[in-house]
Amino acid sequence: MNKKAWVISINMGYGHQRTAYALRDLAMRKKIINANDYNGIPKADKLIWESSRKFYEFVSRFKKAPIIGNFVFSLFDKTQRINEFYPKKEEAACGINNRSTYALFKKNWGKHLIKKLSSKEKRPFISTFFTPAFMAEELKYTGNVYCVVCDADISRSWAPLYPKKSKINYFAPNKRVVDRLRLYGVRKENIILTGYPLPMENIGNKKEILIEDVKNRIVNLDPLGNYRKNYKGLVAEKLGELPDRADHPLTIMFAVGGAGAQKEIGVEVLKQLRDSLVNKEIKIILVAGTKLKIKEYFDNEIKELNISEFIKDTKLVEVIYEESFEEYFDSFNKALRKTDILWTKPSELSFYTALGLPMIIAPTIGSQEEFNRAWLLRSGFGIEQENISCVRDWLFDLLKDGQLAELAMEGFVEGEQMGVLKIKEIIEQ
Repeated sequence: MNKKAWVISINMGYGHQRTAYALRDLAMRKKIINANDYNGIPKADKLIWESSRKFYEFVSRFKKAPIIGNFVFSLFDKTQRINEFYPKKEEAACGINNRSTYALFKKNWGKHLIKKLSSKEKRPFISTFFTPAFMAEELKYTGNVYCVVCDADISRSWAPLYPKKSKINYFAPNKRVVDRLRLYGVRKENIILTGYPLPMENIGNKKEILIEDVKNRIVNLDPLGNYRKNYKGLVAEKLGELPDRADHPLTIMFAVGGAGAQKEIGVEVLKQLRDSLVNKEIKIILVAGTKLKIKEYFDNEIKELNISEFIKDTKLVEVIYEESFEEYFDSFNKALRKTDILWTKPSELSFYTALGLPMIIAPTIGSQEEFNRAWLLRSGFGIEQENISCVRDWLFDLLKDGQLAELAMEGFVEGEQMGVLKIKEIIEQ
């Protein structure tokens, strides 16, 4: 059986879109539907979505403004705050965000989309954002409704208005999300622990692609062999025999978030590691995503470093930019196969540590990322960035000690990689 679903996302930032892209093979005609930007969307519906997106991107960028920036962002952040997990207590009562969202459904927000997708076939409705899932249930979608969680912990906003009565099924990426949804009142039978849906092109049906990539990665991350010496048995059991040399240079990828924040960090890393680039010790990939202005910013900074000709000859600096989300995610996933260290803020990319990618954690933006950061550190999958002005010192110390190799193996061994196949199995039952 090969039952196709409607896979729904929103093109606000990368998190929900990236999650949906991994599920594209489950989607009708392999197409992702953006609830906020699809063909025929009513102007009134689009206006509501647009006002929300522009406000979020403005606040994210405004955070850098002197004095008042952090204050304004903190006020916004309180609306999506996650409470501490301990002591455990039920939080089934919804907040103002949920109530205002459901009030818009009463005014037919989303009615056009749900009516358009409802059919006699009753296709599964899989949303990577909670609002379309709420729409589907409230506006009587004809099939089963699923919501994919794309963070390591979540606020009350992810649970419906009346969770104990809801029939929305959740695909949880980790146990903490399972437990958190239970505290929010979601019924146990409506929560399925699948793991986060990572791109299958980076894994393979039997992890054959992933294992080959991790083999090369461990060689680069453990140049003196300290980790391999201390954990020889584990490496042999999980990966088999490693190559004598990796099939690519030691590669660091710095990824900018969807709102364009923190691009300066990537440039500073490039500046501080300029000598290592010229000595052909490393490669650096700067990810601009779909933001042309960020690509241009990266290109200009590279010119200022007077290494344009060197880069042209060696290909040791790369800027990833594409016009569409689909092209960007495709290029990003391909580049990941030859990446050894992922440096970014703790977004949905936190789950990519399960690909055997150690994460250097950039400063968080908002309560959500604070909890993702805590999960990464608690799990042993990532390490916080230190003073960038001396990155050459602390980064190469981590390499010499084999600590980054240890993080990579921890993510590979303990992380969940087969989320897509688990979701596929569930919707085809």
